[in-house]
Amino acid sequence: MFQTRRRLLSLALVAALSACTTTPPPAAAPQNKPKLVVLVVIDGLPMRQVTGYRDQLAPDGFARFLDHGRWFANAHYGHGHTVTAAGHSVMLSGAYPQRSGIISNEWRNPATGELVYNTGDPDYQYIDSPTAPLSGTSPRNLKVETLGDVLRTRSPDSKVIGISGKDRGAILPAGHKGTAYMYMTETGRFASSTYYMQAHPQWVTDFNAARPADAFFKKTWAPLLPEAAYARSVPDGQSWQIASGNGNKLPAVIGDQMEGPGPRFYGGLLASPFGDELTLAFARAAVKNEKLGQRGVQDILSVSLSSHDYINHAFGPESRLSHDHTLHLDRHLQAFFQFLDREVGAGNYVLALTADHGFTDTPEWAATQGRDAGRFTNGPALAAVNGALSAKFGVDKLAWAFSASGLLLNEKLAADKGLKFIDVQAAARDELLKLPGVAAVFTREQLLGSDKTTPYLEAMRKSFDPTRAAQLQIVLKRGWIFSYRPGGSTHGSPHDYDTHVPLLFWGPGYVGQGEMKERVEVADLAPTLAGVAGLPAPAQAQGRDLKLKP
Repeated sequence: MFQTRRRLLSLALVAALSACTTTPPPAAAPQNKPKLVVLVVIDGLPMRQVTGYRDQLAPDGFARFLDHGRWFANAHYGHGHTVTAAGHSVMLSGAYPQRSGIISNEWRNPATGELVYNTGDPDYQYIDSPTAPLSGTSPRNLKVETLGDVLRTRSPDSKVIGISGKDRGAILPAGHKGTAYMYMTETGRFASSTYYMQAHPQWVTDFNAARPADAFFKKTWAPLLPEAAYARSVPDGQSWQIASGNGNKLPAVIGDQMEGPGPRFYGGLLASPFGDELTLAFARAAVKNEKLGQRGVQDILSVSLSSHDYINHAFGPESRLSHDHTLHLDRHLQAFFQFLDREVGAGNYVLALTADHGFTDTPEWAATQGRDAGRFTNGPALAAVNGALSAKFGVDKLAWAFSASGLLLNEKLAADKGLKFIDVQAAARDELLKLPGVAAVFTREQLLGSDKTTPYLEAMRKSFDPTRAAQLQIVLKRGWIFSYRPGGSTHGSPHDYDTHVPLLFWGPGYVGQGEMKERVEVADLAPTLAGVAGLPAPAQAQGRDLKLKP
């Protein structure tokens, strides 16, 4: 009875939406090549959330791909440290972090121990916005070219624009020759950096002058559907859900108990459906004012929507808050796609949608379901390893720090003390393997070798750049996470819940239709879009062209 009532509610909603929206319009016969390539990235969206809520989707958001496009049900990342910067570096380069050098969001320099941010570059500053240390301002650390770099090398008049709530979500897909715009949480504006230009175009200045972020002050995030529609999700207000920011219950008032818009409000806006809405408003302005796909040359637009990642980090992908955000996001996508139909023309562009990583269920929730799950905390782990190494070798602090997905050892200190580094590395590995939640630890020699049979080793090898990564790379057991706070969840493992993401395409006459069940990788995206666009694949791409043309 309950299942029947829930399905009737879902069907009623779809019927109501169908009455006021249209499915993708039939397109005129396309040109040989699309005028505009559009990549939409949903930060932190596991594929299981797209298919799991399929009965509640609007007719023309995610359903545009599922019902009218070509989509891959079994798409994964091939590298093991599945985090935002690494994923965004793979999408339009086709190169794993072992080649791109973007091994994580941040890491420590193996020679000095200094912190490095993936898009940090002190030579450049944000335009009309404050630039904090380690801010993401350029693609200097990206060692490979992107599809946009290929396009602009061949066609200098083409435009390549990356837009995101996060600097890394804008800069890395835009590559070296594109232009990136990112959301400033201090001001609520979008800004580029002096790597790209010395001053914003007038349309960006006008967009920011209108203060569109302020329009969401005190706006309420309310559930989109009746309560019964969320029975498949974990209710709000759980003890493991982060209650700071906008709280952990719906409805939630964004900016509640604040006197006016300011940095706290602008930051909190990203952890709500309104962050996506604002980012897509800026993307619309870019399409209109830059006349993307409308100038007789081919262009590329990348839009990375950051809000889902913040929501999954705070509440877990199993939560009602994440479920509801997926549905709000779906409606925002529908409106954006229909805008592109009108502005560019449905037969003139091709769409691709993916995510930079999936997400792990919150460990406390997983434990209630009888699963082995837990939190690995770096501080106590580092102390345990250093204590054991000190007892064995008589030298303190041989383990420097955790860096990205590994433990960084002080190789110089070991040499200065007359120790064989291989012995220190082996002892540190042994201690790590004793810690709760650790499944595997790989040495630098293993990662530089050719063994393809040991579980997780090949995935971690694809995340390993020996000039940037720690000597020991760690894989946690299924259900365990590297944890930096007492609640919420994260990602970053080679397990399928973190690697399995959407890979969806739409474009009448360009990509065909239907579900594809073969296992593919997100590294295939760049060569595939290159094939659709009539371009060579980026030089360092490790993926393959999926040959989508009908």
